[in-house]
Amino acid sequence: MTDDTVDLDQHRGIAAQKATLLRRLLSEVEDDARALRLRQEELEAQLGAAPATTWMDAAEKARYLLDLFATTPAAQDPRRQALIANVLKDFERLSKKRG
Repeated sequence: MTDDTVDLDQHRGIAAQKATLLRRLLSEVEDDARALRLRQEELEAQLGAAPATTWMDAAEKARYLLDLFATTPAAQDPRRQALIANVLKDFERLSKKRG
């Protein structure tokens, strides 16, 4: 018996190696997407757990929602993209005035 491991991928053809690599990459992407969804659910639970106590808290919640909306087909209109960008700039500018 030996302690050396055998790299089975080297004994497969190129097509099989590529297929194996694709399956592994797909599995990693699916795992990452699942982890991201869980973190997003946790964030949304925290954002919705209590009402905002300051304008900054409310702006952070609104910023999160605007970022989500910006990725939807409805937000792809250039006018809406400009409006979203302007509102986010307003949040940034106004937060500096208060801070």
